[in-house]
Amino acid sequence: MNLLHIFTDIPILIVLSTFVCSLVYCLKNYLFINKNLTFLLKFISNYKVSDLNFRFKEIDEWMSANPYVSATWLEFKQTLVFSESVALKGQNNDLTYKEVSSTVQNIQTTVDPMYFFNDETLVTSKFNSKFLGAVPTLLTGCGPLFTFLNIAIAFGKLDFSSQEKTISSVAGLMSSMQIAALVSVFAVGSSLLFLMFEKLTYNALCSRPLAKIEDVLAKLFNNISSEKFLFELLKETKIQNNSIQNLITAMPNHYKVAMNSSIASNLVPYLENLIFGLNQLNKNIKENLKKGGDGDVVDELF
Repeated sequence: MNLLHIFTDIPILIVLSTFVCSLVYCLKNYLFINKNLTFLLKFISNYKVSDLNFRFKEIDEWMSANPYVSATWLEFKQTLVFSESVALKGQNNDLTYKEVSSTVQNIQTTVDPMYFFNDETLVTSKFNSKFLGAVPTLLTGCGPLFTFLNIAIAFGKLDFSSQEKTISSVAGLMSSMQIAALVSVFAVGSSLLFLMFEKLTYNALCSRPLAKIEDVLAKLFNNISSEKFLFELLKETKIQNNSIQNLITAMPNHYKVAMNSSIASNLVPYLENLIFGLNQLNKNIKENLKKGGDGDVVDELF
C-alpha cells in the first residue's frame, strides 16, 4: 500500500485536518496573547514605586483605554489604597500636609495583584480555551471511531459466493484492517504531538511574559491588608485625639497667659497715664489753694 493511498483515505484525512487546524488555531491565539502581554510588560516596566504617586494618572488612562486589560484593571483599581494627607494651618496661615498613616506612603493594594492579573484573566479568557483543552480528547476519540467504522465496512464487503470473490474480499478486508489500524495510530500520535506542542508554546509565549508582569505589578503595588490599614488609621486617630485632649487641657493656662500679656501691654500704661493725670490735677489744686485766689479753681485749670 503506497503512502498516497494512506494519506488520501478519508478517516486519516479527517484526523490530519483536525490536527493541523487545531495547531493553527492554537498558535494564532498564543501569538496574539504574547503580543498583548509583551506590550503590557513594556509599558508598566517604565514606572517605579518612587514616582507612582505622580504618574498614576498616566497608568490609569492607558490601562482603561486598552481593551485587553481594561476590565481587569477596573476591578483591581477598586482595591488600591492611596496615600492620603490632611492640611494643617500654621500660625502664619501657611498650610502644612501630614500623612494620615505612617506606613501608607505609596499606592498600595489590599488584594494581591496576582488575584486579578493571572492566566485566567489575561490568557485563557481571551480565546476558546475549552476547545483547545478538548482537542487531544477529540483526536484520540477519532481513532476508535474510524477504526471500528472501517472494520464494519470491510466486513460488509465480504463475499463468499465463489472462490475468486472470497479471495478478493478477504484481500480487501486485510487492506481495510490496515487502514483502520493506521487511523488509530495517526489519531493517538497527533493527540500526543498536539499536547506537547500546546504545552511548550503556552509556556514560551504566555507563561513567561505573564510571570514577568505579575512580578512588576507586585513590586509597584505593595500588598497591605485592609485590617492593617484600619489599624493604622485607628492608631493615628488615637494620636490626634490625644493631641486635641492635651490642647483642651492647656487652653485655660494659655488663655490666662494671653490675658495677662494683653493687660500688661495695653491696660497698665493707660492706667499709669490716668493716675499721672490725677496727680497733676491734685497738685494744681493745692497750689491754687496756697495762693489764696478767689477765682474758680476749675476755671484756672482750664
